[in-house]
Parts: sequence; C-alpha cells; structure tokens
Amino acid sequence: MLFWLIAGTLSLLAVAFLALAALRRANDTEHPAEFDLRVYRDQLKDVDKDVARGVIDAADAGRIRVEISRRILAADAVLKATKNDADTEARGTAALVAILAVVMIGMSVTVYSQLGAPGFGDMPLSIRIERSQERLANRMSQIEAEAEFPPQPLAAPEPELAELILKLRETVKEQPNDLQGQELLARTESSLGNMRAAYTAQGHVIRLKGDDTTSGDYSIYANMMIGASDGYVSPEAQAALRLSLELDPQNNLSRYYWGLMLLQNERPDLTFQLWDQVLRQSPPNAPWVDSIRSRMADLAWFAGVDYQMPAPPHSNGLAGPSADDVETAKEMSSEDRQEMIQSMVANLAERLATEGGSPEEWARLLTAYGVLGQTDRAAAIWEEAKQVFAEVPNALETVRAGARNAGVAQ
Repeated sequence: MLFWLIAGTLSLLAVAFLALAALRRANDTEHPAEFDLRVYRDQLKDVDKDVARGVIDAADAGRIRVEISRRILAADAVLKATKNDADTEARGTAALVAILAVVMIGMSVTVYSQLGAPGFGDMPLSIRIERSQERLANRMSQIEAEAEFPPQPLAAPEPELAELILKLRETVKEQPNDLQGQELLARTESSLGNMRAAYTAQGHVIRLKGDDTTSGDYSIYANMMIGASDGYVSPEAQAALRLSLELDPQNNLSRYYWGLMLLQNERPDLTFQLWDQVLRQSPPNAPWVDSIRSRMADLAWFAGVDYQMPAPPHSNGLAGPSADDVETAKEMSSEDRQEMIQSMVANLAERLATEGGSPEEWARLLTAYGVLGQTDRAAAIWEEAKQVFAEVPNALETVRAGARNAGVAQ
C-alpha cells in the first residue's frame, strides 16, 4: 500500500508540473490593445486640459473626443476578442493536460503490472534467504510434481522391441530381487522416456545394492526423478542428490542438479558459485555444460559478479605455482619470496571470491593464511565457506581440514 501511495504522489506531481508548464501565461507581457487603451484615455484627459488652457476651442475638442472614443471602442473590442480566444485556448489546454494525465498514469500502471511486481515489497537479504528456506521446506513432493507436469505420450516401440520389453517387465516382476534385471529395466524404461517406471526400478537397484550403492547410482536415481517431473527437483530427488554427494562431493551431475534446486528456490547466488565450479571441472562434452553456460551470465548478474565465462576445455586443476615460479623462488631473498607467496595467496583469494572454486582450493587458501599468520582472514574465509558448502557435508569437511590447519576450526 505504501508503494502505491508513493507512486501515486509522484505521478500526480509529474502531472502537476506538466499542467503548470502548459497553462502558464506570460502575465508580464502586455497586450498591444491594453497599451492603446491607456494611451487613448490619457489623450482624453489631455483634451480637457488643452481646452482649459485655451489651446483648442470647444468645437475642435468635441471632434477630437469623438475620434478618441472611436479608437477606444475599437481597441476594447480587440481586447475582448483576444480574451475570449485565450479562454478558449486555456480550456483546450486544460483538456489536453487532463488527457495526458490519464494516459501517463494509465500507461504507467499498465506497464508496471506487466513488468513490475505489484504487491511485492522490498526485502533485505536476510528476509530473502528466509523466504528461500521456507520455499525449499514447503515445495511440492515428487508425486505432486508429476501430477502437475504429466508426461508426454510415449512413442510406441517396434513390435519386436515392445515384446522384449514386456517380457523384461514380467521377468523383473516375478524376480524383484534380480539386481541385473532391475538395472536393465531402469535403463530400458529411461530410454523409452517412461521415467516414473525408470526411477522405480532404479530405487530397487539401490535397495538391492545396499552398502555397495555408489554415488553414481544415487545421481542416476535423482536424474530419473527430475526427468519425470519435467526438470523439477523434488525433496525426494534432493535426498538422493545429498546421498550422492556424501559419497562423492565432486559428482558433477549431482552438483549440477543441486544448483538447479537452489535456482528453483530463489538462491541464484549459490547456484552461480556451485555451477561455476562444475563448469570449470567438467569436460566440454558433459551434457550439463551447455545448460550452465547459457545461464551463467544471468546468474552472475544476480550474484553481483563481473564474470568472465571460461573458454572450453575447462580446467579442473588447482591453481598453483608453475615450474618457472618454483625456480624463480629459489633465487629470491626470504623477503621477496614471502612477498611472492602473499601475492599468490591474494590472487587465489580473489578468484575464489569472484569465481568460486573446489573444496580443495578453499582448504588450501585457509592453510596458506594459517602459514602466513593471517588468522583473521582465515576466520572470515571459513565463515564464508560454511555458507557456500552448507548443503554438501563432505565438501565442507574437506574445507574444515584447511580451517583446522589455520587454527580457526576444531
């Protein structure tokens, strides 16, 4: 409501200034007819003075008065006509101003209703994060998402293939504990686009593998659920991704979908940080690379980062001194060597702050700050890392090792 009051007031002020500019008249400019009237009236007074002084006689004075009176009437007629025209023009201008006011306010409301966010109040970062967490906690389940995004009709396979698939389904139904059968069924249903049946079979694969389940098994399971819900990352898919990342924090498919989940729940800043790492650590032909590259510019804008897209192929190595750097360092004095180390640490810190990086790089930076005795900076980096890797416990533990080396974590 406050927004509309402020917006309405500003609109009325804009219209008022426009009206003043349009209706303002040059009051300090005298009309020629007004000047003539004043002169003629002065001339009438002068006639009486001339008669009294004997300059002119009464007969001449009468003729002069008649002529001056005729001129006064003519000037007065001109003045009245001018005033009528001015009044008509003023009424027309007022009508034009009214029309412009309606058009301006109407167009403003229309454009804002299309491009703006009516009723969406200003929110500080803390409230936005809180809203994102609420959204994350209360989003649709997998079943609800599948009901909202029903799958497209599946193309019928060739008759011979259809018969083989039917036999496979019947065999797996009769032998639900056949691991190879469930794996084959999951792959087959996925290739057909029958994603619900695919992730159901993959769920049995995970059940049968038990403690031998791999990070890839969980990421495939999540991938199938996400495919069944038209790209939506449900709580069930999130749980599978979490298990995948606990087993392998560098599983890029799981990290990609984790970033997608954050994006769907109003945290593009965290998505940017995570996807930047995934992009730099993925081979150029990875299926998620094109999707990330197409969105990174927008995500960088939301994150407030001046971002330079890395050119493929992407580097997945840790930043460190080259062989030439090492040889140069051997020939330096201790002071110069220390300055070189500080410069390299500063470059690494800047890159992690603007572009993100792997857990190992964060740990390496923390360790370096500990060696340099800059525990205050190490503490600040550790606090930031706990937010960046809050949803990836194994990655956070990797960073924690560096924080312990720096003496800022237990």
